[in-house]
Amino acid sequence: MPAEAALRLIKNCHLYQKRQTCRARGHISHVTRGLYVLYKQGRRKKGKKNFEVTYIGVGGVQSKHAKTGVGGRIRTHDKRAKEKKIKNWTHYSYFEVHDNISREEIRQLESLLLTIFKHDERISLDNIQHGGSALRKLSKLQSKLQK
Repeated sequence: MPAEAALRLIKNCHLYQKRQTCRARGHISHVTRGLYVLYKQGRRKKGKKNFEVTYIGVGGVQSKHAKTGVGGRIRTHDKRAKEKKIKNWTHYSYFEVHDNISREEIRQLESLLLTIFKHDERISLDNIQHGGSALRKLSKLQSKLQK
């Protein structure tokens, strides 16, 4: 991590971007490594914007030399939604990780977030995680150690 970095894991982020901006060339590098969140904007509550999380994903983790990343993944969601005439998301955020963060660490972050929100009734994720086995194993191990 560079000395001037504000966060240990995250190098760059853009929050609550309108869906249309993902189509703009150069807005997000096609091979950006990290996590992204898709939101559906709801009605304002008490004058504040309301965003519902619909999807949490990762990009740039397929191989050592990724050919696609967060930018490509978000644009794929946009293209698929347009083809199926689905309007299930209106905004997105993305979080680019530092170069020293491994693919496995990015996957662990995704697994952690999906596990946290899996049973939250306020969030209707389109990608319910069936995995998370490493977290379950860790939890069982900690339970045994505490007995």
